[in-house]
Amino acid sequence: QVQLVESGGGSVQAGGSLRLSCAASTYIGSCMGWFRQTPGKEREGIAAVDQGGRLSYADSVKGRFTISQDKAKHALYLQMNSLKSEDSAMYYCAAVLGGCNWFAPPPATLVDLWGQGTQVTVSS
Repeated sequence: QVQLVESGGGSVQAGGSLRLSCAASTYIGSCMGWFRQTPGKEREGIAAVDQGGRLSYADSVKGRFTISQDKAKHALYLQMNSLKSEDSAMYYCAAVLGGCNWFAPPPATLVDLWGQGTQVTVSS
């Protein structure tokens, strides 16, 4: 069974940066993305790379976060810059095996595989 394992979360002050990593146990050639969730709210997609390598971002992170992947390493990354307190959340790596649209991160309902999550806390 394919597994996704996130790392790189932690605590940082507002304006700082963090880089999240996601290691897949095998190559996943479909859509992959990053989601986040805070207590009482739905899990939202914030960045994705589709099966063709095109990138999409939620408006809330556009210009500050960058998603990338290293296919040789079966890895997905999320570089987060200019962090704000409202970015505090549990962050999840995810895969949509059926593919996704290029213009926006997919909804959580389409996700087939989830990582266990990594916590990001931004203090102001």
